[in-house]
Order: sequence, then C-alpha cells, then structure tokens
Amino acid sequence: MIDTHTHISDPAFAGEEEDVILRARQAGVEMMLLPDVDSTERGAMLALADRHPDVLRPMVGLYPGSVGADWKAEFDQVERQAAERSFVAVGEIGLDYHEGKEFAAQQKDALAAQLELAARLDLPVNIHLRDAMGDFLDVLRAHRHLGIRGNMHAFSGSYESFLELQRIGDWRIGVGGVVTFKNAATLSDVVRRVPLERIVLETDAPYLTPVPYRGKRNESAYLPLVVRKIAELRGIVPEEVDRVTTASAHALFNI
Repeated sequence: MIDTHTHISDPAFAGEEEDVILRARQAGVEMMLLPDVDSTERGAMLALADRHPDVLRPMVGLYPGSVGADWKAEFDQVERQAAERSFVAVGEIGLDYHEGKEFAAQQKDALAAQLELAARLDLPVNIHLRDAMGDFLDVLRAHRHLGIRGNMHAFSGSYESFLELQRIGDWRIGVGGVVTFKNAATLSDVVRRVPLERIVLETDAPYLTPVPYRGKRNESAYLPLVVRKIAELRGIVPEEVDRVTTASAHALFNI
C-alpha cells in the first residue's frame, strides 16, 4: 500500500515519528507521500523525508489555507525549493473557502501559478479542495492546455464531479478514513462507481481517522481499514484494492 497523503512531520507526532513509520511498514505500507503546507512547516517535513528516503517522499507547494496577501513571497520559496531538489508532486495546493472567501482571489492566483509550475516540472498535483468546486473547475478549464494530472486529496465531490474532472484532465481521487464513516453516503457511491484504477489511498494523518478509531489521532498504519472498506463497497477482495491502488500511485507519482 502507498499512503499518498500523510503529515508525519505534524506536531501531533512529535517525538514519535520513527515509531509511526515503523508501525506503518509493519501494517504493509511501503511508502508514504508527504504534502507540503508552507515555509513554517517545510523544513521539518524535508528533514524527516531525508532521514527515510526509501519510505518517505516529499511534495512541494503552498496550502490554500496559508495563502494571504503575501502569497507571492511564499510561492517564491516554493519555486526555489523545486529548483534545488526533486519532489513527487506539487501539493497540497488548491482552494479552501470553508473559513470564508477573504483571500479567494489570491487563492485562485496561487493555484494557477502552481499549476503552471507543475507543468514546467512535469509533476502531478495534489489538490486540497473545500467548498470551492465551481471556482476550482473554472481554474482547471482555464489551464486545460497545460495537460495537468493529479489527485483530489480527500475527495468529497459527487460522481458527476468526478466525471467533469476526467473531461478536463487526468485525475485520480484520494480516499481515506472518511469512507468508513456512517455519513459518507456520497463518497461510498463514488467509490462503488469510479474505476478502481482512478482511486489512490491516503490517510491525511493525523486527521480523518477511520472507524473504529475515529476521534483519535490518525496514522498510516490504519490504511488497511480504508482498503477493507473500499473492498467491501466494491465486492472484491482487499488484495485487489491494494494491488490496483498501489499501481495507480506508482504511475501517477512516478515512484
């Protein structure tokens, strides 16, 4: 299994990072991809990735919640990092209007700039999207010529939204612990209907912990719970989910 979105360098894991990685490996997780947030967290993330280069692979990008009036200064740092070392994706980037739309225009500009960066680097993107699907699709359509490919982290849209994404580009959806929640009817429907090769696994640890550990700190070792739920929804064995989603992650992120 590959956890395509986990924040092991988050303060929630302070002092326990090595144990968290070991438990994930023992659970069958062969690799974990680390999304970038902003300059305040990037150093710790990269240092951890450098200690475990065979297991942890970093992304680079500016999280939409970190976009403000000075986002261009942050983006300059993203560009400098991208020129200095290799990354598996530009992410996590996107739009997030959940706390309001004060910086909506800046978020759209930052997203556009990072889509262009991904195209220049020939990297996929890892998208964080919350309460902004319409604007996100508009930005994607305006940049269709870039041939963007990527995955929608913690996908929460409808099956119809998935189909629209496929019309615009080459997209996969990230499925994590939310699929195990009782109120996840829409996501369950999507997981049943989309081609399995369009799904990649994730945890978003330390967040979005799957049942039966919901409410506690999440970690990559819980990824088999997500696999089993996807298998249940699709009426197949967990081994098939593991095989296909792992192959899809290898292909998308070139790992």
